[in-house]
Amino acid sequence: MRGGERVVERMLRLYPQADLFCHVSDPRILSGRLAQAKMTTSFIDRLPFSKRLYQYYLPLMPLALEGLDLSDYDLVISSESGPAKGVITRPDALHVCYCHSPMRYLWDHYHQYRRQANGLARLLMPVAYGRLRQWDVSSSARVDRYAANSRFIRQRIGKVWRRDAEVIHPPVEVDLFTPSIDTEPYYLWVGAMVPYKRPDIVVDAFNRNGLPLLMIGGGGMLKSLRARARPNIRIVQRVGFNELRGAYARARAFIMTAEEDFGIAPVEAMASGRPVVAYGRGGVLDTVIPGETGVFFDRQDAASLGEAIDRMERFVGDFDPRVAVRQAARFAPENFDARFLAITRPS
Repeated sequence: MRGGERVVERMLRLYPQADLFCHVSDPRILSGRLAQAKMTTSFIDRLPFSKRLYQYYLPLMPLALEGLDLSDYDLVISSESGPAKGVITRPDALHVCYCHSPMRYLWDHYHQYRRQANGLARLLMPVAYGRLRQWDVSSSARVDRYAANSRFIRQRIGKVWRRDAEVIHPPVEVDLFTPSIDTEPYYLWVGAMVPYKRPDIVVDAFNRNGLPLLMIGGGGMLKSLRARARPNIRIVQRVGFNELRGAYARARAFIMTAEEDFGIAPVEAMASGRPVVAYGRGGVLDTVIPGETGVFFDRQDAASLGEAIDRMERFVGDFDPRVAVRQAARFAPENFDARFLAITRPS
C-alpha cells in the first residue's frame, strides 16, 4: 500500500462499481476498499513465488496484460509505473492512463538498475530490456489520453513516448495533518533507506553540523547508517501514524533528498505547517515554493545539503506556517477528483 495504490483507491471512490485488474494481488496487505473491489489477476499471480518476487516476471508482463479480456468495458483506466497501459481495449473504448512514471528501470534509471543487479541479470538485461522498450513505446499508442502526476513526469512522457499529458497531481490526505504550536530543534527525514533516496548524504551532513536529526524508515541501508550516525542523529525504523503526524508537526524542517516523481512527504510536512529542505529536481518543483515554503539544494551530496540547511536556519525565523498549509491544500483529494473526472469523460 504505497502511493500508487492510494491513487487507485481514490479512483475507486470516483468509480465505485469499477472492476480491478492487476498482475498480482496479496489480500493480506490490501486496504479495505481495494479488497472489496472485484479483482481479476493475470496468469503471473499463479506462478511460483509471484507475491514476493513478482518483479522477476517483468519480461512476461506484456504477454499477461494483452491476455486480459477488457472487451466488456467502454472506459479503461490504467495506473502506470510498471507495464499497465499495454492492455488491449475495444476500438470504441476510452483508455486513460494515469502515469506515475514511464518504467524507470527501462529508461533513465536503466544503468543504475543494471549496476545493482546480480551477474546473471546484468548479462540478460540488455536483450530482454531492449525488447521491452520496443513494446513500451509501441503500446503507448494504445492510450487515448495521458495524465501525469507532475510536470517532471509529463516531460518524461514526452521524451520517451512522444505524447502529451495533462498534469493531475496525486491526492494527498492533507486534512490528516495539523500544525503544532510547539516545535523542537530537530530536522526530520522520512523514507525507505535505499540508495536512490540518498539517506547517506543526510547522515553525512548532520555528522558534520551536529544539529539534531530524526530519521524514520527501514531498508537495506539501515544497519550501515546506524553504524555511521553520531549521537545527534536518531534513527527509528518505524512509527505509528499518530507518532508520524507529531514528528512532522514538531520538526524544525523536513528534509527530502531523493529525486521523486511527485513526492507526497513534502506535502504532508507543509500540511503540518513545516518548511522543507529538498533536492531541487523532480516533482518537488510542483509542490515546494522556494523562499516561501522551503529551500532547494542543487547537488545530491552532503556539502550541498549542508549549505541548504544553513540557509534554512536563516529562513525559518521568517517562515509562516500558514503559507505552507495553504500550499499543501492545493493537493487535497477533492482537487484530484475534479480534474480526473474531467479527463475520463468522453469528448
